[in-house]
Amino acid sequence: MSMRNTHKTFGNVAKGIHWIMVLGFIALYVIGYYMTSLPLGPEMFEKIGIHKSIGFIVLVLAVLRLAWRLINPTPDLPDEMPPIERLGAHLSHIALYAVMIVMPLSGWAMSSAANFPISVFGWFTLPSIMAPSKPAVEFLKEFHEVMAVCILVLLAVHVAAALKHHFINKDDVLTRILPFHKGH
Repeated sequence: MSMRNTHKTFGNVAKGIHWIMVLGFIALYVIGYYMTSLPLGPEMFEKIGIHKSIGFIVLVLAVLRLAWRLINPTPDLPDEMPPIERLGAHLSHIALYAVMIVMPLSGWAMSSAANFPISVFGWFTLPSIMAPSKPAVEFLKEFHEVMAVCILVLLAVHVAAALKHHFINKDDVLTRILPFHKGH
């Protein structure tokens, strides 16, 4: 299997980033949901730190994934795919990339506005990207929560479309992103 994408299938780099990000999003939602149920205290702060660290890694992966997509061909959509579905696929991918970048940036900005530095797993500390501001924290907290809902909706549409392609259209749109699919 090639490291690079082809017009038929995704390469190992794109597949690897895709599936690591899937695991990252699952971890972010599980930890995010759990940490919001905790009382203010050491366990909550520990989970927030893990959430922020994973969020930063997802941001880096999203930027790398976008860069990889820009320098590699993406597999062609099926010839029989209607124009409206092609447009939907392109627009939903643009929206996914936007949210995958904006969401962690909003968390970083929220931490900066709250004057809480982000230590990525204790390896290094991110610089603040804005001055402390209580009104900004309140806005960014709500914005981050809205982005969480947006990404859940976009991911649900993304998965539903992939399943539709696999089970109804019976094409290779889903299988070509699977980790062990060789392509043709």
